[in-house]
Amino acid sequence: MRASSKSRHRRTIQVLAGLLLAIALALTGCTSAGDGDDSAAGGSDKAAGLQAEDNGKGASGSRADRKQPKLTGTHIIRTAKLTVRVEDVPGALDEARRAAEDAGGIVGNENTSRDSEGRERSRVVLRVPQDKYEDVLTSLEGTGKLIGKDAKAQDVTDQVVDVESRVKSQRASVARVRELMDKATKLSDVVTLEGELSTRQSDLEALLAQRESLKDRTSLATITLSLTENGAKADAEDDDPSFGDALGGGWDAFVTALRWIAIVLAAVLPFAAVVALLALLWLRVVRPRWPRRAAGGGEGEE
Repeated sequence: MRASSKSRHRRTIQVLAGLLLAIALALTGCTSAGDGDDSAAGGSDKAAGLQAEDNGKGASGSRADRKQPKLTGTHIIRTAKLTVRVEDVPGALDEARRAAEDAGGIVGNENTSRDSEGRERSRVVLRVPQDKYEDVLTSLEGTGKLIGKDAKAQDVTDQVVDVESRVKSQRASVARVRELMDKATKLSDVVTLEGELSTRQSDLEALLAQRESLKDRTSLATITLSLTENGAKADAEDDDPSFGDALGGGWDAFVTALRWIAIVLAAVLPFAAVVALLALLWLRVVRPRWPRRAAGGGEGEE
């Protein structure tokens, strides 16, 4: 009896051990299957949480990039506007072109016209390297008599560093989306990721265009040159007014005043003629008859 009880006890333990082993194997299989499903649906889950990841990890990464920028030196946008009076506008314009080209720059828009007195005027935009900016500016000022000058310098170093950092972060973001597209297996995940990639690629292109614009404006200074032609009379005159200038100005003012008086009289004359005609009719026709009518009216009442 005791041997039989021990045998039954051993069988019970063996059965329980087998059940436990089967349950463990079943759980292991479910876990593996779950991992396979997660990898298949990984594109959808990561596409949904990609924005949150960029807001956290991407933002912190951009801050780290800004703390340690690779760019060195300052970046300055220089612009200048010059107005110069010269004897020969075409000759001075050719000289300005040569000065810009010899400095390694380029000639931009040109515009030439004549004023009411037939004097020629030209306007040209020159782009010159930053290290040659002062030399070219001095050369242009010496082509004639300087009438006006407006030079500006804008430091955009912080803006350049910021754009460069954003470009780096955006490129990393685009690369992450492409990695998710390579792992996606469902068509819906692929479509979602393609839309996200298109948006991020567009943002990256906008940043690249902004960076190129800053690079162009900081590497080449812009000089706008306006040339005006001198007249013979203007060359002979001094800057301070003389007695002849004052006399001529007074005579011009007197003639102008007479002209305005004549214009006012011409405008008022028709109205004055009508008023004079009405007054004449009153004095010659209406007024002589007025007492008679008054007297006739009085006799009729008596």
